[in-house]
Amino acid sequence: MIVKERFYLDETYCLELRKKQTHFGFGGFGEAVYYRTYSRIKPDGAREHWADTVMRVINGVISVRKNHYIMNDLSWNEQYWQTYAQILADAMFQMQWLPPGRGLWIMGTDYIYERGSAALNNCGAVDTADLSVAADWTMDMLMCGVGVGFNTAWKGENVSMPDKSRPTVFVIPDSREGWVASVRLLIESYTKKGVWHTFDYSAIRPEGSPIRGFGGTASGPAPLQQLHKRIESYLDTYVQGLCNPTRCVADVMNAIGVCVVAGNIRRSAQIALGSIDDRTFLELKDYAKNPERAKIGWVSNNTVVLKKNKDFQKLPRIAKHIKDNGEPGIMNLINVQKYARYGEKAEDKAWLANPCSEIALESFELCNLAEVFHARCEDEAAFYKALEFATFYASTVALLATHRSETNAIIMRNRRIGVSLSGIADMLDVLGTAELTRRLRKGYKLVHSLNRKLATEAGVSPSIRVTTVKPSGTISQLAGVSSGMHFPNFRYAIRRMRAGNHTPICKLLKSAGIPNEPDRYSTNTTVFEFPIDQGKTRKVSEVSAWEQFAFLAMLQREWSDNMVSCTISFDAKQEGDQIEDMLVHFAPLIKSVSMMPYNKNGTYIQMPYEEISKKEYEKRLAALTPIDWKRYGKDSDR
Repeated sequence: MIVKERFYLDETYCLELRKKQTHFGFGGFGEAVYYRTYSRIKPDGAREHWADTVMRVINGVISVRKNHYIMNDLSWNEQYWQTYAQILADAMFQMQWLPPGRGLWIMGTDYIYERGSAALNNCGAVDTADLSVAADWTMDMLMCGVGVGFNTAWKGENVSMPDKSRPTVFVIPDSREGWVASVRLLIESYTKKGVWHTFDYSAIRPEGSPIRGFGGTASGPAPLQQLHKRIESYLDTYVQGLCNPTRCVADVMNAIGVCVVAGNIRRSAQIALGSIDDRTFLELKDYAKNPERAKIGWVSNNTVVLKKNKDFQKLPRIAKHIKDNGEPGIMNLINVQKYARYGEKAEDKAWLANPCSEIALESFELCNLAEVFHARCEDEAAFYKALEFATFYASTVALLATHRSETNAIIMRNRRIGVSLSGIADMLDVLGTAELTRRLRKGYKLVHSLNRKLATEAGVSPSIRVTTVKPSGTISQLAGVSSGMHFPNFRYAIRRMRAGNHTPICKLLKSAGIPNEPDRYSTNTTVFEFPIDQGKTRKVSEVSAWEQFAFLAMLQREWSDNMVSCTISFDAKQEGDQIEDMLVHFAPLIKSVSMMPYNKNGTYIQMPYEEISKKEYEKRLAALTPIDWKRYGKDSDR
């Protein structure tokens, strides 16, 4: 047991919190996302409602801090922390601040108390110089729900074909550790002259079985069986001299990502980092040349790392790749290691990145995030208070050890966190650039100062980096704001959500009359349609790529001492030939960026977003009937 001490919100307060009305974003859509993705089954068998999730998260984060204080003989005032916890819970209930999706799902569970903080972290990265070690750590973290970045450092040396005539049978335990061990043993049979193993999958629970610790449902052995076949094929191909190390390591790591779906809740997220001089790397997503990679290449973003000044002179060679398909992205390692916010010198040893490129990381390092929503705060003072709460949450998670010693050593040294903002484009259009800049500067100073204060109280070093802008997927949808720094694609839209046919939420949404149809791409899945209004913020098609780049540079200068996750949307016809100029102007000023062409007229069946008129929006909204969420977890489970 890693967390031995417990904290509980006062029961009288909890009763009052359950009576309060919750206001999710984007009408019924934000609430549906919450119940589909983050509502856990409670110990009594009932499903969580929003107040239950808030109480679990707050009890969990205060328990982590309480445990650290008591285990380290630091003063703990239960009455003070009870008062603070209630204020913290109120602000979370109102969605002024929220933990990341990882925190909403797993904070305050026995899984965290027993196994540590790995599953609470958004971000991870690993160096692949030792392929079996990197694969072991990657699969472990992906199965905890952590997004993982990896480089192509593996040189492919001392690799040989194992003797497959004398296998040893490995019965794979029905656990995360068992799956991870099987992958490590398979790779080591090639890279470390290990014993050749055949695998017995009989102990692995069947598909659909509940995962009682992490939560969610099991995938069954099929994904692991496929992964073993793929890794064996890739390494056989490499030993036979039919591919180079870059291709081999990318294939192995991407295949691991495709295999892992954490509890059938969180799909894998990866980023592959490579050299601008590596042609193989630049062509990993050229499926015309490498059609066999289409089944695995989608799982990672691919980014080139600019390490030296002369690398910037090579930007023209990737401009065409970006114009065609939006990749590779760019990571400016010079700025990462030299600056906190741009122009603010502060050394960082990081050389890797997480999948959405908002956090630079060392190998085996993790980072946890929290998020603030300016639009949910009633005034400027409430915004700064929300920043305080997000800082408290992330700084507290950084106190908790993981189950991996190599990761703990780096976390203890760096304590890296990321306090993020969402709805920044909304802020820009409401406040204007000057006022937004003022609030960002003041907010950064507050986060930085509070983190140092919390670190001093806890007897640990302050965080090496504290602020970021993450892309914010489902969390911003709960709050009803634009994602991260991005401008919305449309004002009025159909927003689609998928749910498995066997799930309780699918049954409830159908019975509530939410428009739906079978998923055209996945069996046993239903697609539901919600009308949403994303407000008066400018659509991304109304904002030039040049302005988006300037916005990114401002956020890197005024707010984020980590990186800023940003995908610049550009019109391929009007702006495609300007990509080289944009990169030359802005790449030296930022830490990371990716770009993506958009087609104003392009559509495909069952897109996540589909633009509609105001008239159609109002028609669809009027046709919706309220969903009785009190039924969720009752008759909807039958």
